Amino acid sequence: MNDAPLALTMGDPAGIGPEIALKAWNALRARREACFAVTGDPDAMARAARALDLTAPQVIAHMREAAAAFPERLPVLPVQDASASPEAATIAAIERAVELALSGEAGGVVTNPVSKAALYAAGFTFPGHTEFIDHLTRSAGTSGPRGPVMMLAAPELKTALVTIHLPLREAIAAITTERIIHVARVVQQALTRDFGLAEPRLAVAGLNPHAGEGGALGREEIEIVAPAIEALVAEGVAATGPHPPDTMFHAEARAKYDAAICLYHDQGLIPVKTLNFHGGVNVTLGLPIVRTSPDHGVAYDIAGEGIARADSLIAAIRMAGEMAHNRARADDNA
Repeated sequence: MNDAPLALTMGDPAGIGPEIALKAWNALRARREACFAVTGDPDAMARAARALDLTAPQVIAHMREAAAAFPERLPVLPVQDASASPEAATIAAIERAVELALSGEAGGVVTNPVSKAALYAAGFTFPGHTEFIDHLTRSAGTSGPRGPVMMLAAPELKTALVTIHLPLREAIAAITTERIIHVARVVQQALTRDFGLAEPRLAVAGLNPHAGEGGALGREEIEIVAPAIEALVAEGVAATGPHPPDTMFHAEARAKYDAAICLYHDQGLIPVKTLNFHGGVNVTLGLPIVRTSPDHGVAYDIAGEGIARADSLIAAIRMAGEMAHNRARADDNA
């Protein structure tokens, strides 16, 4: 089984990433829970430690040194280009973490927030973290359907998105039967392999009010969503729907499924953030590595003030550790 330490990227050094990394380490180290090492700029991490009055991080040369260091000092793996520019350090930290996960030296990757605007200004050509990590892992391949698929996960609810960061008009146009089927397949595999569910149940949301009211309020449910569900059921996937989105997220409804397949960004994120604003985790499914991330941004407005909450990062670290353990066990038993 792969219970290797996790690789946590530093994130944008001008944001709250270094601060919450140290706070997460301080919260988890006493129990030796979900050991991790930070990939990034040791100087940025040391500055954050001084500001928080925490023990200075320990620079390590190899991931295998992380477990011994973790109870006393946060292990940091330096990256190339750390001193060239903050953007170069941010990108190099992601590349190093993915490299460690692909080699098996790290059990998975947890990514701290980055500023897309800052990276774009430095010549970064990918839409975001997820697409970059997908690119970095393409050569490795994966068993089962390939992602990336975005899931937002909290103890109360897991939602996966058919479309992600698109204007609403474009998102509606991008919803297809084939895309719903693909996302559901990726989610089913992840729930089994990474979350340890033997027979996962999926609830597919409708698009229109009252799931279209039999076609009176729109035909997308009839022409796009229902055929996808029928195809999934024929494959043996326990999928139901289309469910009216306004009645599928209360406690009684949630008890009947393990993950909701949502058709656009806000349909999936609003219920999770309402149920557990600080504990949600962004999970990328369908990759050859485990990848999670806290569900918030760089928070420049509070960076350096020592008031950033590490709840979501701690949840992301714990979830990545559990997923890596479950995936290794599932692969060993395959």
